[in-house]
Amino acid sequence: MAAEPLEESRPLKGGQRCRLDGEEERETNSVTADDYSDPVYKELAATNGRVNRMSREELRRKLAELKLDTRGVKDVLQKRLKNHYKQQKLWKEASDASTDTYYDYICIIDFEATCEEDNPSGYVHEIIEFPIVLLNTCTLQIEDTFQEYVRPEIKTQLSDFCISLTGITQDLVDKADTFPQVLQKAVDWMRQKELGTKYKYCILTDGSWDMSKFLNIQCRVSCIKYPRFAKKWINIRKSYGNFYKVPRNQTKLTIMLENLGMDYEGRPHSGLDDSCNIARIAVRMLQDGCQLRVNERLHGGQLMPVASTASLEGAPVPQNPSVKN
Repeated sequence: MAAEPLEESRPLKGGQRCRLDGEEERETNSVTADDYSDPVYKELAATNGRVNRMSREELRRKLAELKLDTRGVKDVLQKRLKNHYKQQKLWKEASDASTDTYYDYICIIDFEATCEEDNPSGYVHEIIEFPIVLLNTCTLQIEDTFQEYVRPEIKTQLSDFCISLTGITQDLVDKADTFPQVLQKAVDWMRQKELGTKYKYCILTDGSWDMSKFLNIQCRVSCIKYPRFAKKWINIRKSYGNFYKVPRNQTKLTIMLENLGMDYEGRPHSGLDDSCNIARIAVRMLQDGCQLRVNERLHGGQLMPVASTASLEGAPVPQNPSVKN
């Protein structure tokens, strides 16, 4: 599988691709003098050079003048301004592009699972909170949310550390349904929203663990097949790092919010509150011109990357949980 590039790009004439930072690449990765003669590239490169020389205060003033968001660290502000100029320049091309470059909805999921202060080797995490935040990519608004607590079946008693961390009490999980029942409720909710039928959608998570580890382990514990709708997803940490060009240690939830000029809202480690805050990051990235798209998948039980050149498909219609043979 090809490695994911650092930037999303749009095609220009002659096989060229104009990147947000003004750099350019060919499909063959070979660069010649002719690559730099395209007038669109030259104008964008010059504009981006001017943006690179601006101070943070100059960037904020220019963004305010353009009625754009002025919050965020300098790198974020530069990216926002560059992308504004790029969108203006390529507006006609963008308007002619296929609408398949966008999902109608993004489902943000951030599970909470059983844990100990020092998880012993081989510790089995069981999902105890299943939230979904439904983000409309057209209005950039959260349209609805789903939340169910889950009763664990292996370690039925939550640790004091887990209760303190997540805010989920023993009483909440004791009264909750088991995971297969909760998954069925989630599937019913997603079907009511016509996801996968009327609307194209995908899953988005904060990192790889929610799907590749927590859901994967939980399905084995519950003896059910891994749901097809969750086999591919957007890892927003990877998307954020590639889009804003920051190292991995700058892609934690609270740091992403801080760098975008936002504060965490709600209770940290509440699955629903975490999901809502992840949605806020996704909204800001979409506003800044990032084309969020699937970048990870589960294949044969193993985590694998999805190349940015892969066809853009929505997740399938959610199906009822089925027993694993």
